[in-house]
Amino acid sequence: MNRRFSWFNATSITLGFAFLYLPMIILVTFSFNESKLVTVWAGFSTKWYGELFRDQAFLNAAWVTLKVAVISSTVATVLGTMAAYVIVRAGRFPGRTMFSGMIYAPLVMPEVITGLAMLLLFITIGLDRGVFTIILAHITFTMCFVSVVVSSRLATFDRSLEEAALDLGCTPFDAFKSVTLPIIAPAVVSGWLLAFTLSLDDLVISQFVAGPSATTLPMKIFSSVRLGVNPQINALSTILISIVTVGVISASLISKRSIARQRAEELAAVRT
Repeated sequence: MNRRFSWFNATSITLGFAFLYLPMIILVTFSFNESKLVTVWAGFSTKWYGELFRDQAFLNAAWVTLKVAVISSTVATVLGTMAAYVIVRAGRFPGRTMFSGMIYAPLVMPEVITGLAMLLLFITIGLDRGVFTIILAHITFTMCFVSVVVSSRLATFDRSLEEAALDLGCTPFDAFKSVTLPIIAPAVVSGWLLAFTLSLDDLVISQFVAGPSATTLPMKIFSSVRLGVNPQINALSTILISIVTVGVISASLISKRSIARQRAEELAAVRT
């Protein structure tokens, strides 16, 4: 059904986009402000970017955040993929309901409860809080997201492909490595990216499990904002927005080219 243009639709779309993106535009604009006051425009300047890259505290926090995100998302992807494979392929086994509940519990558990539980666990076993405890905590709550993404792909997977590989002499591990894993690879990559993003953005759980020797970037930003909005925060936010924008555009272009290539291959196969 064709929908005619109306001023109501145009106004609704405009207000919606303004609500979402106008604060970001203001933030990016004032990151180039000469004044230290973030609400008073005093001229164009890039000095706050220079101040940001000379601030060792922010650089250390960014390095800790990146290290934690890469390690935790990688381990969470491996464990989440294994858990998804067990849930989808192992059938019914004793303790399956409890196993599934433990995997999916962090999805609905408040982050405050998860962070407090992890803190009490580390104190009980005598583990000093630092980068390692942050990694463990992030693995715990991101693994379930990976498991959900991968299990949804495995549930629709054509198992006859694996059976054909087994009939041709492959071992179960070779069949998984050569047939199953390449097919579910987009879901695995999506799970890794989701886990990486959640780890990069986490604040609540990190505050519970981080020690004085480890500060993540969200923790550093939150502590700085509590004392007043610093123009360096605007510069840092602008950099993050730029990275996300480039990543989204790149992913869209790659996906579009992949779909076009796949359609071209299908047309070529039909013609032959």
